Amino acid sequence: MNKQPPYYAVIFTSIASEEQEGYATMASKMEMLAANQPGYLGMEHAREEVGITISYWESLEAIAAWKAVLEHQEAQRLGRERWYQQYTTKICKVERVFSFEKD
Repeated sequence: MNKQPPYYAVIFTSIASEEQEGYATMASKMEMLAANQPGYLGMEHAREEVGITISYWESLEAIAAWKAVLEHQEAQRLGRERWYQQYTTKICKVERVFSFEKD
């Protein structure tokens, strides 16, 4: 992602439940759907003991619009009912970015 700050990050951390049937398909579908939303900037994942997904957005309005997408609401419902033991969502404003990349 090459967008210069400021922008917003939605940080979703989770602990999976035992039930994971259908999760990978839904996660892939949500990533593709999010990528087509106005204001979407990108996404990063890390999945081990704790799952972490960070999505980046141009504005709080873009985040609210994504939350209101019906397919996303259905994925959230299924997550609560089946796929997650617990989760937390945090919304942060990114003010600065420092990065390093080795040659």
